[in-house]
Amino acid sequence: MSVTLADVAARAGVSAATVSRVLNGNYPVAGPTRRRVMQAVDELEYVVNGPASALAAATSDLVGVLVNDIADPFFGIIASAVQSELGPADPTGGRGGRAQQKLAVVCNTGGSPTRELTYLTLLQRQRAAAVVLTGGAVEDPHHSAALISRIGRLEAAGARVVLCGRPPLRAPEAGRQAETGTEAERDTEGEEGEGAAARGPLAVTFDNRGGARQLTAHLLTLGHRRLGYLAGPAARTTTRHRLEGHRAALAEAGLDGDAERLTVYGRYDRSSGYDGAMELLRREPGLTAIVAANDTVALGACAALRERGVRIPQDVSVTGFDDLPFAADAAPALTTVRLPLAEAGIQAARLALGRDAAPPGGVATCPASLISRASTAPPPPA
Repeated sequence: MSVTLADVAARAGVSAATVSRVLNGNYPVAGPTRRRVMQAVDELEYVVNGPASALAAATSDLVGVLVNDIADPFFGIIASAVQSELGPADPTGGRGGRAQQKLAVVCNTGGSPTRELTYLTLLQRQRAAAVVLTGGAVEDPHHSAALISRIGRLEAAGARVVLCGRPPLRAPEAGRQAETGTEAERDTEGEEGEGAAARGPLAVTFDNRGGARQLTAHLLTLGHRRLGYLAGPAARTTTRHRLEGHRAALAEAGLDGDAERLTVYGRYDRSSGYDGAMELLRREPGLTAIVAANDTVALGACAALRERGVRIPQDVSVTGFDDLPFAADAAPALTTVRLPLAEAGIQAARLALGRDAAPPGGVATCPASLISRASTAPPPPA
């Protein structure tokens, strides 16, 4: 039986009129009462504007795009690419015409897991035709379970959900099996053992491990042996995958013994790169290379080095990740790893609209390419 407004009112201990006021936002309601009503809505999985069974065949023209920070070029490029694919391929009406047009709504989560879940619920209530979730996922079992539940509700209501730039969602037992596999098995399968074992929504992922491994191997080939690493937030999948690739390259060279001491965690922003570089120089004055978790962090590291009178790359080499538009124009131009951000966004949008067939195993992995520029060079003579 469908959940009704009266059911929500009974669960929250208020009148049906109060529930209606909270959901419509057209009348002031006390904060504690509002929170109680919204908790009842979530617990009962109540869907506004009619029973969920009727909505399943009545999605809107809205497509939600969830990003961590729209001001970050990484997310801006992906969101722009998704939006560009939502209109008809032919403005004159060919290949689907007006029936294919969709409205992109970009939801800025600020990296908050709670906001991510809230936006998914709001998009369900708006009968979104599709949702694209971008960026790395938070590694927390409670959030993962809640995310799987929210996505399940969206899909039951007729929405297509696609992950872009994050590993696929899977049942807990599948995730544990992937984590206990050998490194060679994980590399063969892609991000976290993707492939036939993948479950949940379709995913377009990046080869973060492979890209990071190439980058560190490049520095080792140049002769660097004292490498510091500026990582992102510890709880993010992107952070872990890139750090694992870095350390895999160090392990192959027998240089991973001091890797933990020479790793500093922070945010994916310029100030964290600046502060992290200062900390690395304090921990290891003989450092000859800094590997940054992304290009923005690398810019902050370069600023710190210049302030200390350290030359780039003559004294210390610096690398980034993502190859954002400014990387080639930095001074010196930044050695980095190129991810096909726009291409991934377009592919995610096409999957969300049903224009392309699902990839094998439900997961498409985009390659990462090493881009060598002027910010890296052999280390100074000992």
